[in-house]
Amino acid sequence: MKNTIKILAASLTLSMLSSCASGPNAQTGTVLGALGGAAVGGIIGNQSGRGLEGAAIGAAAGGIGGNMIGNAQDQRNAQRYQQQQPYYGQPQPYYGQPRY
Repeated sequence: MKNTIKILAASLTLSMLSSCASGPNAQTGTVLGALGGAAVGGIIGNQSGRGLEGAAIGAAAGGIGGNMIGNAQDQRNAQRYQQQQPYYGQPQPYYGQPRY
């Protein structure tokens, strides 16, 4: 029973992480979130005598959370980049010059 739950959790984690966003901030967020989650999960799990399981659960949760935050930053950066790009289909205004 114990091994079945571990295998199910591992396969669920891998399937969720395989479909994550792949922007630069999302990738960085995934790695940093997984490292931080593993550290915190290991500390909390150690208090109950299951440090390795706590670290694995913390790494999975931290990786998913970090990916979501990084993906949101990537989307915000893409929006800002698109807003800065000029649209060349319309005439540009002439500031300070009269139009005849």
